[in-house]
Amino acid sequence: MPMHGTKVGLAELDRLDALAELLGRMKFEMIAHAVEAAGLALRGGFAPVPEDQLPPIPGKGPAQTVLMLGVVGPGAWTAFTGSPESGTRKNPLDTWTRRVVTALANDLGALPLFPFEGPPYWPFQRWAMRAEPVAPSPIGILIHPDYGLWHAYRAALLFAERIDMPAREVRARPCDTCTNRPCLSACPVGAFTESAYHVQSCIAHISSPAGVMCMGEGCRARDACPVGRAFRYPAEQIRFHMEAFRRAYQRRPAGG
Repeated sequence: MPMHGTKVGLAELDRLDALAELLGRMKFEMIAHAVEAAGLALRGGFAPVPEDQLPPIPGKGPAQTVLMLGVVGPGAWTAFTGSPESGTRKNPLDTWTRRVVTALANDLGALPLFPFEGPPYWPFQRWAMRAEPVAPSPIGILIHPDYGLWHAYRAALLFAERIDMPAREVRARPCDTCTNRPCLSACPVGAFTESAYHVQSCIAHISSPAGVMCMGEGCRARDACPVGRAFRYPAEQIRFHMEAFRRAYQRRPAGG
């Protein structure tokens, strides 16, 4: 009789574990749908460690799960351009992101963090590499095996509970088998090398009449990458980011 009771207990524990795993997967899928409905993409996640020094979720305790939110190709562009923020002059994309993600976080019981709030700034690139098979490209932008350089990370959601999620894929960095590395030779002013990005050369070029093509068609180095061409941003989105990039650096003090 005791052994029979023990077996029933173990079977019940197995059933509860399986149910908890199923509910965890369902929550991840529910979050993915909610993020997609808001115009963004769920870009994987990871279980944080104490060394991450993440803030606690108010009223709930320490973060047990970090989920990354971002953009893949032109996916978020329609949602953003249809928003009231798109017509404002100061940081419209960041303002839209903050509103949309904060509403999501409130609905999901999460704490939102953003890469554009600081200093100090959260290490979004390091987090991204823990969540997805991305790695630094020769020009510094994280490259994805499918999306190439046409993606971005816009926010993170911190949850006080452990959420079951798909394991991070292990995939090779496309740059490791790219022999020509056209991204390093496409820049008209040679702003990119194997070891550095000469940002002032870039800014001077795109601020001059000679930089019309870069401003209209996007960074020549980024556009030279053959990976993820199907996810290339549309022309309007490219011009928006180029203008935002130029304004940001033109506002910086000399030497800043």
